[in-house]
Amino acid sequence: MKLLFLLTWFAVCAEQDARHKQISNALTLGGFVAALGWLLYSGQTWLGADAAEGGRALLLALAMTLPGYVLGRLGAGDVKLLAALALASSSLYLLGTFIGAAVAALIWLAIRRPLFRHAGQRLARRYAAMNPDVTKKFPFSPLLFVGLLSVAFFTH
Repeated sequence: MKLLFLLTWFAVCAEQDARHKQISNALTLGGFVAALGWLLYSGQTWLGADAAEGGRALLLALAMTLPGYVLGRLGAGDVKLLAALALASSSLYLLGTFIGAAVAALIWLAIRRPLFRHAGQRLARRYAAMNPDVTKKFPFSPLLFVGLLSVAFFTH
């Protein structure tokens, strides 16, 4: 049940990013504060890893995302989203999500043009931030969501 809640929150963040190329601070910082509060209250992450593992996952998330943010490759929302995920899960989930997102990004780069050519107007307008004819830089959190779904599928 906790994993389903985490996936739902992540899906809302990814959908917002896919539509607006931005994730609200209420979602990302709210998730971060909730995960940190749970960690401090219970001594374990939302998904049951010990507190030290949550701390290691947070350091790993920052080490993986801050360079991308500084170089302009990742948005602040992606950094906050992965930091919250780290505090809510473990290094396994974080690394699996990141690796799954990298694979999804390669697939997305290959199929995005034909996909948008065949998408209906309503869908193309709703997700214009993902349209390769509109922008070259696409939101990353939908791909992170695919990565998290992959990890959840393969670990459960």
